[in-house]
Amino acid sequence: MIDQSDMERRLAARLTEASGHDTQVTDLVRLTGGANSETWSFVATTAGGARRLILRRQPGDPNGPLGMARESSVIAAAERAGIAVPRLVDFAGADSTLGAQYLICEHIEGETIPRKLLRDERFAQARRGMAAQLGRTLAQIHAIPTDSVPELRTVPAGGVEDLQERYLELDVPSAVTEIALAWLAAHQPDPVAEAVVHGDFRNGNLIVDESGLAAVIDWELAHIGDPREDLGWLLVKCWRFGTEPEVGGFGSIDELLDGYAEVAGYRPDVDAVRWWQLYRTVWWSIGCAQMVARHLSGKERSVELATIGRRVCEQEHDALLLLGYPADTDAPAPLPQNEADLHGRPTAAELVDAVAEFLRDSVVPGPDREMGFKARVAANALDIVRRELTIGKGQIQADRERFEALGFRSETDVALAIRAGKIAATDPAMIAAVRASVTDRLAVANPRYLAQ
Repeated sequence: MIDQSDMERRLAARLTEASGHDTQVTDLVRLTGGANSETWSFVATTAGGARRLILRRQPGDPNGPLGMARESSVIAAAERAGIAVPRLVDFAGADSTLGAQYLICEHIEGETIPRKLLRDERFAQARRGMAAQLGRTLAQIHAIPTDSVPELRTVPAGGVEDLQERYLELDVPSAVTEIALAWLAAHQPDPVAEAVVHGDFRNGNLIVDESGLAAVIDWELAHIGDPREDLGWLLVKCWRFGTEPEVGGFGSIDELLDGYAEVAGYRPDVDAVRWWQLYRTVWWSIGCAQMVARHLSGKERSVELATIGRRVCEQEHDALLLLGYPADTDAPAPLPQNEADLHGRPTAAELVDAVAEFLRDSVVPGPDREMGFKARVAANALDIVRRELTIGKGQIQADRERFEALGFRSETDVALAIRAGKIAATDPAMIAAVRASVTDRLAVANPRYLAQ
């Protein structure tokens, strides 16, 4: 672990070496977000003046030994293609001055926080044309010559087989994933010419100012593959952050595809884009489960990674919606459980509420932004615990009864039965039971998401 003062010293030494000019580093601040990598903002000052820069560092090396080198190559190719990206300053692999692979780029003025972009009046004009602008930008990205970034050939291109492999490696059976994988395999769209795919093009990885898109960031998942994957990922429901418009909360799919056609000269097939939307919803569900596995294994203990595990049901819910299986929000909710008098007041749920309140009121507003972010995540985790303490026991009983009525002990057994071909992935009674269980999980994990 490198502390902040040591990081400043190492950054100054590296930038002095790279630029040939004595460099001082000040105002180093860890930014929030990013379960796989660190993001820091700082000011680098030389005799020629000061400039604000961004450091992205991956101490855990989650994307392989070529992660940052590969990302730096595709950012450089994007800049040559005229795409708005932060200008690269420096990068290195794992054996570096900073103790891990990293890249440093220029700071771009603008906002990345989706809730501000989708709600603040300041960005009203940008929102009006954003869906079409994102379509045009994706068409530009997909026009980058694939041979200009040969490093991307080292990344799996994606597809049902790749998705299934990641899921099986996780070894956490999921009935929804089995249902979705069966549908995806049966409805694969016709292939198209491969292209450079950003891989994580969505609200949160876009820098936006009052006039529109200012830069595309976070290219760590770039690869060569089906360009419609980027379009489908942008439509995934979680990136709308509680708003209705499909394209990241900004606009409609028609606006997106019309903008794409302006640059590409053709309009991607809507059904194929929808296929990739479901694919990437399942992909993100598996990704969330992989992140919590890092926490549960002890490899990387983290309240953020732990809490992400309870987001799996959000993606399961979204996958079922895309497959045409809505939640029954009119079903009666489990009644709150009455706790025994043995331990008195406050009850366990009331104690959890008190701690969550303390975190939100006393820790989150503090000067340490990273600690404030983690405290907010921890408070959200406690909210989940409180809801599970309140209604969870009734849900567990209902879950057991619905699967026993089908001849299974649990939802896990259903997942394994689908995989083994012992029950059809389209069986209506089975899907109804799985749908009800996902709805119950989401009522505990994030009831506001269920209501959206």
